[in-house]
Amino acid sequence: MTLYSSFAEFPAVIQAADKTQDPCAWLSQHRQEVLSQLERHGAVLLRGFRLVSDTDFDRAISAFELPAFTYEESLSNAVRKNRTDKVFTANEAPPEIEIFLHHEMAQTPRYPSKLFFFCELASREGGATPLCRSDLLLQAMREQMPAFVSKCEEEGLLYTNIMPLFADLQSGQGRSWQSTLNCEDRAGAESRLQALGYSWQWLDDGSLKATTPVLPAIRTLESGTQVFFNQLIAAFMGWKDSRNRHEKVVRFGDEAAIADEDMQQVVSLAQRFTHDLQWQTGDMAIVDNFLVMHGRRPFKGERRVLASLVA
Repeated sequence: MTLYSSFAEFPAVIQAADKTQDPCAWLSQHRQEVLSQLERHGAVLLRGFRLVSDTDFDRAISAFELPAFTYEESLSNAVRKNRTDKVFTANEAPPEIEIFLHHEMAQTPRYPSKLFFFCELASREGGATPLCRSDLLLQAMREQMPAFVSKCEEEGLLYTNIMPLFADLQSGQGRSWQSTLNCEDRAGAESRLQALGYSWQWLDDGSLKATTPVLPAIRTLESGTQVFFNQLIAAFMGWKDSRNRHEKVVRFGDEAAIADEDMQQVVSLAQRFTHDLQWQTGDMAIVDNFLVMHGRRPFKGERRVLASLVA
């Protein structure tokens, strides 16, 4: 295998040199090398390996011997479909819907540490996965908008999401409350929310409005690196379905509103540190969820990108 690992190459790229070799055997043998590149760069693309199906992807993930973070146990608000116990579709939202930059499940108290993606079929047009270094974004924000960063650090964030009674496939955050909370009835939902520290309100149409406890907007990693770890960009730009509107879904922890002009500046700065991963069929990518934000560009034609999460 040939490894390219300069910082100019984001994500880092591992290109298969011997396509006859069993990719899972190679990954098992070299997993520490791959994970070291992930720690350094934040994202690693594996290209040219003999990965074709969801079961191939499952085997490749298993080669890393990392603890799974299943969709069922997650609080993700995205509608997804399981392919195997630990492999699922990335998002069932329509192709014209853009999913904006975010750290996976940063709007919840429970989030994965790493993300695996596999391109089972690349779309004929569009469908790239944007990747943004959250640490570099935060550095730029500290220089250009220090008052906003201080407010984020001091107050944290409150997220409010209205979960439908039934899955809404037209929304990027349309997962039903029964699925999200892994429960069968209102009593089960309330028990789970209470344990998580949420507040909630039942609406007339059977949907559930839930607000998180105060969550951090900025995290300090074990390395000492600070990152803009949240879902602010995704919420500001994309949480606009029939139930949710961006001006209502995220507030500072003291309940103060977040100014549109501040978020517009954050979005503009993020573009400077964003690289579009242009998928080829058979690609696999690994993303450090603490260091790198990701999203999904709109696309045309069929696109099948699968995902798996690591605790």
